[in-house]
Amino acid sequence: MLEGTFGNPSFGNLLVGRLSKTMLFGRRNAQREAFERQAEKAFPSVFGTALRLTRSREEAEDLSQEAIVRAYEAFERFDGANFKAWILRITTNLYINKYRSRQRGPSMASLDDEGMIEPMSAESQIPDRILFDNAVGTEIEQALSKVPDDFRIAVILSDIEGMSYQEIADATEAPIGTVRSRIARGRAILRRFLESYAVREGYIKEGESV
Repeated sequence: MLEGTFGNPSFGNLLVGRLSKTMLFGRRNAQREAFERQAEKAFPSVFGTALRLTRSREEAEDLSQEAIVRAYEAFERFDGANFKAWILRITTNLYINKYRSRQRGPSMASLDDEGMIEPMSAESQIPDRILFDNAVGTEIEQALSKVPDDFRIAVILSDIEGMSYQEIADATEAPIGTVRSRIARGRAILRRFLESYAVREGYIKEGESV
């Protein structure tokens, strides 16, 4: 899905063409091969998340590359539990610490927004969950890019990458209560942006609220 949406570079091409000498010229061993197997499977999520965070293909490639190198250098400390969540935590932390300050437009959520909790129905009944379970098309990507940064990060990690509250809390270094609040607010903002699209596609009837 991500490849169709974004035209991702392959992990192999990135490994051969852009990764640091740490991996290109290091001696091949069992650890490197184990890392490459896991990283190749996780790479679509890494690049897709990087692209949604940076909103720039060039920066997404740079962020993905740096995340892979950092993950490789730290692979000995990986606990083996969930490689995708682990490398997405690295990707998210890199973005927050290094890339986000360069972004234009909405960024940090205000403290007032942090304290607002939107009512949520059961997961199977949430309109934005229904939208994300279908193709992530242009309308959704454009709407997602307008969501303020902290809320957008939480929604991407939760609703697109399927990470748990605890995994998102670890990735963003925020309390679980804050993560829940950000997801709720992000979903509410996204639903407002997507209302006309949802009516047009038949997810909701005209006059209903998302």
